[in-house]
Amino acid sequence: MKVLVAEDEPRLAALLEQSLTEMDWQVDVVSDGRSAYGVALGDPSYDVLLLDWMLPGMEGVTVCRRLREAGVRTPVLILTARTGVPDRVSGLEAGADDYLVKPFDLDELVARLRALHRRSAGDEDQPLRAGDLVLDPAARRCRRGETEIELSAREFDILRLLLERAGRVVSRYTILDEVWDGDTDLRSNVIDVHVASLRAKIDRPFGTDTITTLRGAGYRVDPPAPA
Repeated sequence: MKVLVAEDEPRLAALLEQSLTEMDWQVDVVSDGRSAYGVALGDPSYDVLLLDWMLPGMEGVTVCRRLREAGVRTPVLILTARTGVPDRVSGLEAGADDYLVKPFDLDELVARLRALHRRSAGDEDQPLRAGDLVLDPAARRCRRGETEIELSAREFDILRLLLERAGRVVSRYTILDEVWDGDTDLRSNVIDVHVASLRAKIDRPFGTDTITTLRGAGYRVDPPAPA
């Protein structure tokens, strides 16, 4: 995936460049709005644009608006410290596809970038796999090999989240935020209960272990090994 990062804070820009590059993404970094506009306008091969709102020279939201006016339809995610609803509305009305408030969780940022890319490529509902375990988001079905597995809505969403981020640790906070929309207490054991139930359905009957628990960090599903 090819990403343009427009961020004027050097430490954050370096962190984003390093983290995304380590995932084998092609990353270009600029530090001001006018450069972001010129680069994005001149190169249609970017899969996603990551724009900070408060860029010098031209704000990220203005960059987004002008790109849309110029016919550029590359997905845009805006980073900002602004938390007000009017600001979010302003960003979305400027043509942004998503909006993430600083400080943010890197796992969540990566997931949102991937989701934007899938959506633009038209494959956001493609089956997700881990070995012979297959999750079909479009049909809301799960199977291991030829065996259908019935999952609750929460179990399905947890597994989808883990499979979408295969190879990366997904924190309890991220699961709470994306599956429950933050509508429960992180101190409760509701996530542990659902993960245990999920394991009892997708792993235990088949003598396998798909979900790894990392104490104090979260959960991880390893990606399929190369053929």
